[in-house]
Amino acid sequence: MFSKTIIVGHLGKDPELRYTQSGQSVCSFSVATSRTWTDQSGEKQDKTTWFRVTAWGKLAELCNTYLKKGRLVLVEGEVDASAWMPQQGEQPRASLELTARNVRFLGGGGGEGTAFGSGGGGLGGPPDINEDDIPF
Repeated sequence: MFSKTIIVGHLGKDPELRYTQSGQSVCSFSVATSRTWTDQSGEKQDKTTWFRVTAWGKLAELCNTYLKKGRLVLVEGEVDASAWMPQQGEQPRASLELTARNVRFLGGGGGEGTAFGSGGGGLGGPPDINEDDIPF
């Protein structure tokens, strides 16, 4: 079986780079994806979903160098969902973690993005997304 997830959103904070004991670089950052719709009563609704993203190796180092809080990014990879029960009396919680295989830095100079990844090549051109539609 095969699963691939692609998200486009803005970084919630600057990436954090660290190294494993064996010297492997690991970069972590969060990405907010948003969607807007009009409900049956005509009210505008917004929903934001946060993804924790982890990149490894050379991709981790590139993400740490070029990504900053607020930057628009496309991330392709595998998603893991986990749920847990916090302290007694609190609602159950869940998180989505994406292990990045390819990352496209969007909104660069001249409106073009730059792609980096562990797969063969980039993702083609930037997606057809109007930045005015993203509420950040």
